Amino acid sequence: MTVLEHVDNWIGLGWLSHLDRAFMRFLQDQEPDVDDLVLWAGALVSLQLGRGEVFLDLEKLCRQPGLTLALPNEDDAEQFEHDESFAVLPKHQLENWQSMLSQSSLVGLADGNTPLVLDGKRLYLRRYWQYQQILDQAIQQRLQPIRNTLSAAVQDDIKALFPESKEHPDWQKIACVLALRARFSIITGGPGTGKTTTLTKLLALLIKLANDETSPAHKLNILLAAPTGKAAARVSESISKALDRLEVSDAIKQLIPQKASTLHRLLGSRHDSRRYLHDRNNPLVADIVIVDEASMIDLEMMASLLDALADSTQLILLGDKDQLASVEAGSVMGDLCHGAENAAYDEQTRAWINPYLAQKLDQPVSTGSAINQQTVMLRYSHRFGEHSGIGQLAKAVNHGDASSANDILSDSITYQDLKHLVLSDVADRRLKQLITHSDKKNSNRRGYDYYRDVIKQRPQVTVRPNSFDRAQESPVEGPDHSSPNDATQYNHWAKHVLDAFDTFQVLCALRRGPWGVEGLNQRIEQWLFADKLPALWYEGRPVMITRNDYNLGLMNGDVGITLKDSTGKLRVAFPSENSGDTVNIRWVSPMRLPDVETAFAITVHKSQGSEFNHVALVLPETKTPVLTRELIYTGITRAKDNFTLLESRAEIFNQAIEATCK
Repeated sequence: MTVLEHVDNWIGLGWLSHLDRAFMRFLQDQEPDVDDLVLWAGALVSLQLGRGEVFLDLEKLCRQPGLTLALPNEDDAEQFEHDESFAVLPKHQLENWQSMLSQSSLVGLADGNTPLVLDGKRLYLRRYWQYQQILDQAIQQRLQPIRNTLSAAVQDDIKALFPESKEHPDWQKIACVLALRARFSIITGGPGTGKTTTLTKLLALLIKLANDETSPAHKLNILLAAPTGKAAARVSESISKALDRLEVSDAIKQLIPQKASTLHRLLGSRHDSRRYLHDRNNPLVADIVIVDEASMIDLEMMASLLDALADSTQLILLGDKDQLASVEAGSVMGDLCHGAENAAYDEQTRAWINPYLAQKLDQPVSTGSAINQQTVMLRYSHRFGEHSGIGQLAKAVNHGDASSANDILSDSITYQDLKHLVLSDVADRRLKQLITHSDKKNSNRRGYDYYRDVIKQRPQVTVRPNSFDRAQESPVEGPDHSSPNDATQYNHWAKHVLDAFDTFQVLCALRRGPWGVEGLNQRIEQWLFADKLPALWYEGRPVMITRNDYNLGLMNGDVGITLKDSTGKLRVAFPSENSGDTVNIRWVSPMRLPDVETAFAITVHKSQGSEFNHVALVLPETKTPVLTRELIYTGITRAKDNFTLLESRAEIFNQAIEATCK
């Protein structure tokens, strides 16, 4: 049996893809006499890339081949052990792989143009090896301390910004103090731990520090970004709220940016190109670059960002290290934050931190990495108290403690913000009840009936003849009403609808299947708008943008609601940046929109960077490789007030908690 026949067998079982086979054929075309083991390695590197891993761990492959391949279920694992078609992999030890790969002209050890790169026990596609080198070198260069001490004035500012805290040690203060030492820092923590509050205080300190260290005073150029449009809008809103509580002068507040852009816009994306306007030859003009929701950034994007930074630019990353990694290859935030929970600071780092603490940090059992020295994990949640089921459940899931998680879910008296349903044979009835009807006793446990009710509250306006024809000329402007007051009323109404829709969200682990995004969206449409179907566009249809459109100012992940304007024409209303008390809405013709999909149900991946009052997380009937602890944790932490878990089959929740993608 030839290697390609083996691969075809694997494709038939769903273990490899046709893309993996195509890459294997490419390698064979480059070197016709290539050893079969090299071809297998190429196919498996491609497989790993499709699963979000940027390299093939050869040692793990030899020790646990089934785990490396992420076999979907126990039956596949058993077949792997007994079928001769798959015996080729376990026969070879690490030394065999390394020896055979290093002898091939298709594999390089460092510089060159070979398609594969062997780096110790790791095998990379060259492009991703290069991304990893850019990331490693840029971060290492920024880890070097740039200050040995802080002025007395800045030390006083630190004390003023961080009065006596209930939290010991005060991790928010530690995060700020560490970020003042070098040009790279990470602030990680779960929901409500104060990442944005910490950031605003840090920026106030950096602005004052720049004034102290330069003469004449230097005005810092600070850029704020996030991976998606929705995440950028959310961080902009969060910083605005944090600034209201920040006890510094208005002059300092005015220098802190409140408007975030997407990373694509920041770097200057180019149509039909992987390259950006800003790179090492044309770096960003910035003293400080801050990126929120950094767990969503893949290796290629992070390398592009670092490549576009001048050597003197400080980079600050914020995010939750325990959330799902990027859909694309590379769990960058998780890798950078590995060991952050240990606070394993070396002697020099503790000497920098301790003067600002009431109680000195304990000496760790062992010293962490160089990146650990510039990383702080915030631990105290200001959002979830001890009686918050969401907070306790998220903690149990994050620790992989299925027993505690089930105890929390079943204790509806103590944790009234949680609900657990096993759908079984009454699935549609129970799910339909949850989605279409609100809990009258709990305004925070609402379904989609709430936003439907708000749609019915459309304001009454008098319309000028032919007004819509003029409005249609500019599809991103608001409807042309008979008076400015009419436009204001419609914008306020549309914002009310958008806010009402955001109070509840159905999240799925998968896209396909009866319990995936596609199946659930079809059923929810039938339950809510049966009289509007089969029309594609109807009033009330929520849509999510799936492709950036810079002309319309709409980004992947933006959500809008289809509404009738004052003339009865359908437009899609998207939230826009508000100015003062003025509410701005972008009204877009459906015909002008880029790729969209209905958004009653969205994947957990798509929900990152968002928060909802009530989240319903629907799990599929069978265990799949994507159903991991990180996915469950991310789904839970999208909820602010109430969380409902819906299992289509009992025990899926437990199996997911025990699985990790790390």
